[in-house]
Amino acid sequence: MTGVTLELDDIQAGVLSERPSPYVGTYLLLRIDDRADGRELVRRLHGIVNLAGAADTPDNTSLTVAFTYHGLKALGVPQGSLDSFAPEFRQGMAARAAVLGDVGESAPHHWEKPLGSADVHVAIAVLSSDKEQLAAAAEKARRAQIELPGVQLIWRQDCYQLATGRTSFGFKDGIGQPSVEGSGRPPTNPRERPLNAGEIVLGYPDETGELPPMPTPEVLGRNGTYVVFRKLHTKVAAYRTYLHAKAASREEENLLGAKMVGRWQSGAPLALSPDQDDPELGSDPQRNNDFLFGDDPRGFKCPVGAHARRANPRDALDQDGSVDVRRHRMIRRGTSYGPMLPDGVVEDDGSDRGIVFVFAGANLKRQFEFVKTQWLNDGIFIGAPLESDPLVGPHDGSSGFTIPQRPIRRRLQNLPPFVVTRGGEYCFAPSLRALRWLAELDT
Repeated sequence: MTGVTLELDDIQAGVLSERPSPYVGTYLLLRIDDRADGRELVRRLHGIVNLAGAADTPDNTSLTVAFTYHGLKALGVPQGSLDSFAPEFRQGMAARAAVLGDVGESAPHHWEKPLGSADVHVAIAVLSSDKEQLAAAAEKARRAQIELPGVQLIWRQDCYQLATGRTSFGFKDGIGQPSVEGSGRPPTNPRERPLNAGEIVLGYPDETGELPPMPTPEVLGRNGTYVVFRKLHTKVAAYRTYLHAKAASREEENLLGAKMVGRWQSGAPLALSPDQDDPELGSDPQRNNDFLFGDDPRGFKCPVGAHARRANPRDALDQDGSVDVRRHRMIRRGTSYGPMLPDGVVEDDGSDRGIVFVFAGANLKRQFEFVKTQWLNDGIFIGAPLESDPLVGPHDGSSGFTIPQRPIRRRLQNLPPFVVTRGGEYCFAPSLRALRWLAELDT
């Protein structure tokens, strides 16, 4: 711990604050056609964004704004400042598709328009525990834009989180977030100390004790963070059909699903309850993240290739000291969209459903891109080079998933794709001071 004090009154709340549960939300994407109108939009948004240091509103309503590289360029940010941003951000997610494994059905030419295009300039997220308050907050954002003919609303996605916290695959999500020093929020895993602030927010020391690269000038970069936005369609019927074909009973289906995810549907981790679901454990935030993997090196409790273990190996890679897991942690928020497929249904009803994922961190390549490519898409780090993440990996029907067990391990063959990328963006969520700086540009 370095004892850093975060400037919470300058950091957007969406970066550090926990979301309410349950909640409803709306994502809006805007295009800036006129620079002056774009700056006026930023000036108006400056007055309505929520800050990490502010007291929670009674209805837990928040508004967060971020910009793509093309958006900052449209606002007239000087080229020297634009060049100081991370190269991955400047290139954009669509240009990084082959690296990220967004190929085949997930390739950018299949993406939902205008995602991944140069038309996406501004991203606004509005979230609330109350539908009426969400509508009121979204109306504020709409009013900020509607009177400006040089700014166009080009995409909208409504989303939600159920009271159970479960996503379309049926599993409770949002467990296992890292805590950040100076945020005032305690860790959910008492076995892990909070991340150094610079891993998430720019302008502070990271886990090496150094300041990570930051956009210039300082007023633009400090207290900002990079944001990864991805819309993922989930093939729930295909997932259920696959498990049904591999299992002899409903109980075995539930077990195989838990082995693939690393948790039971209730949220109970296999590391603490390897043989059966424990809904009481799954619903207890004081216990459902209180574990490590170091006592299960071969994965008899939680397979080393399970989704949750790949996304956050915790202490499982500490044995040889070659990987510092903390350098690859990030804030992760998952939000459901589209109707849930009713329980027991195994026929695809044709509805678009899935998850909108938002990741926040100080380094796109070392955090999101590393985890996506090295841990989720690749199996080399766990000694299974031909396996990718069983749930979200880029499967083509030829890959498998190994479940360690005695006396003989089990291998699930011919995994089809269960998740398809519908589009995404790399964004930058600036501080309050940076929003003011952007609004007052005179280039």
